Amino acid sequence: MSPEVALIDLLIQICETPAPTFHEGARARLVASEFEALGLEVQTDAAGNVIAPLAFGEGPRILVAAHLDTVFGPETDVTVRREGERLLAPGIGDNSASLAVMLTFARWARAQGCPGLPRITLAATTGEEGLGDLCGARALVATKADETDMFVALDGHLGTVVESAVGSKRYEVTFRAAGGHSWGDFPAPSAVHTLADAVHALNRMRIPQQPRSSYNVGQICGGTSVNAIAQEASFNLDLRSLAGSVLEELEREALGLIRKVSRHHGVECVLEKVGDRPAGSADNGVMIRAARASLESLKIPVQTVASSTDANAAMAAGLPAIGFGVYCGGDAHRLSEWLEPSSLRVGLEAFRQLLRNLGRWGI
Repeated sequence: MSPEVALIDLLIQICETPAPTFHEGARARLVASEFEALGLEVQTDAAGNVIAPLAFGEGPRILVAAHLDTVFGPETDVTVRREGERLLAPGIGDNSASLAVMLTFARWARAQGCPGLPRITLAATTGEEGLGDLCGARALVATKADETDMFVALDGHLGTVVESAVGSKRYEVTFRAAGGHSWGDFPAPSAVHTLADAVHALNRMRIPQQPRSSYNVGQICGGTSVNAIAQEASFNLDLRSLAGSVLEELEREALGLIRKVSRHHGVECVLEKVGDRPAGSADNGVMIRAARASLESLKIPVQTVASSTDANAAMAAGLPAIGFGVYCGGDAHRLSEWLEPSSLRVGLEAFRQLLRNLGRWGI
């Protein structure tokens, strides 16, 4: 079997092993078994991260993380299918591709010995997506920061280098009212009407363009019947910014508006923070130059961006960190997600070049 076919077979196996956030166990066991088959010393920590140091290398200590979880629930069909030159399945790119490249790199490194590489620890992390709130990366950094010089989050499209962290604050907002009959108890306060008014109030917030910031109400639910005044309704809120101070101001304004609407309607409001990802950057200039050189050597256009990845946790801890993409594809976080399988071979080589460059330049 050719190395490229083996890489694609591994990708399909990973993708077809479901890994919803907080339920990554089956995929974690798959990754652990692959590491163990290479003779690596494997550790699974309390957060469910699978960690495997490579037993060679010299120079800087690089911690490479690729997240296990996907945004899709356990009911989602993750069977991989081929259409022309593409492979399609939910989660095939984000983040099955990165895991496949990381494991294939480990196979290659163990077979070749690979002089010139730095000291590398590979980790498959939990809880990167959604309400996982980077729980795996946070735990990984908490235990490994003292023995790490640089952190690479393997995630995203080939040619993309994440240079700074987009912070986010996420809330579950719940309104509770007495409710009643839509005719007999009108105009009793309604949780749904309050929710609608609160979302409308959020729409009037002034969101700065610099530093780039955003807000989103992603899901809403509530009520019991068309002819019942709703007793309970809820939505989730996602606030983001490149600057921590701006993010905190958005948080204060948004929560203030929600509370004001709740008081106006005479409805109880419960605010539960369910996510808090740090914004910011780190001293990662050497890493960005190393990433750029690795991609340009393969004639891959480079795009440096801000994003939210496992690298957020490392940057928050003061570690130099970047995100590095290894595949070409599209429709991430959609059921129609697709990937160009030929891009993985290029992504693998770019990743190898990145690590070599970090070994030479990161001392």
